[in-house]
Amino acid sequence: MMETVRYEIAGGVATLTLNRPAQRNAIDLQMRTEIAQCIESLQRDREVRALVITGAGGSFCAGGDLRGIQAAQLDGAGWRARMKDTHAWVGALIALDRPVIAAVDGPAFGAGFSLALAADFVVASPRARFCLSFMKVGLVPDLGALYTLPRVVGVQRARELMLSAREVDADEAQRLGIVAEVVDAGKLLPRAQAIAASFAGASPLAVSLVKRALAAAPAASLDTMLDFEADAQALCFGSSGHREAVARFLDKQPAAFQWPTGADT
Repeated sequence: MMETVRYEIAGGVATLTLNRPAQRNAIDLQMRTEIAQCIESLQRDREVRALVITGAGGSFCAGGDLRGIQAAQLDGAGWRARMKDTHAWVGALIALDRPVIAAVDGPAFGAGFSLALAADFVVASPRARFCLSFMKVGLVPDLGALYTLPRVVGVQRARELMLSAREVDADEAQRLGIVAEVVDAGKLLPRAQAIAASFAGASPLAVSLVKRALAAAPAASLDTMLDFEADAQALCFGSSGHREAVARFLDKQPAAFQWPTGADT
C-alpha cells in the first residue's frame, strides 16, 4: 500500500495525487519511490490513455523535503546516484507516449515546479504559485527543469526564472506559456480529468508521434523534421485510428476526439 501518493484509474484516466498535505506534498525519498512505481505501472497499462498529476490539501508540491535531504548525509557519488535513480522515472514521465496533465493548486516550488513542467498541459487555480527556488538553497534546478523550461519559455526567460528564483502567479504563468488554463480551485481537478478523458477518442499513435516530434524539434534540422513528418504520416495513414476517423467524417458523425469545452473560471 502506498503512503505518500494515491494512484487511481477511472475511465481510461490515471490520477496520481501527491499525498503529504501536512508537508505541502514535499517530495521525500519514499514519495520518489512510489511515484516511480506508479509511472512503471502506467507504462505497462495500455488501457490508460492519459495521466493527471495533482496534489492533496490545497498544495501541488512544495519541492524536495529539505529535512530529508539534510539527514541523508551523502557524498557526491551518493547524490549523483540518487539523482540518476530519480531521472529514470522523470525521463519516463517526460517521454511518456500519452498526454500528461498537471492540476496545480497552491505552491509548485522547486522540484514541484519541475514536476509540473514534465506535463504536456498545466491547468492551474488562481492561487497557484510557481517558483524554481533552487538558488535559494544553493542548488540547480532538477527533475528535468533544465530540459523542459527552456522549451516552454525560451532560454532567456528560463535563465531569469532560474537565477532569480522569483515567484510567478497563475496569471503570469499563463502569459509565459507555462499554464494552459486558469480555473477556479473547485473546478481544477474535474477540468484536468476532462482534458485527460478526451484523449480516449484520440489516436494513440498520432498522440505518441506528436509528442516524440516536439521533443526532438528544438535541436533538429528542417530536413530531419520533414523526414520524421513523412515517416510518421505514413504510419498514421495506415492506422486504424485514421481509417475510423475518416469513416466517421464521411458518415457525418462527430469526431471521436473532441477537446472538452472550456471550463468557466
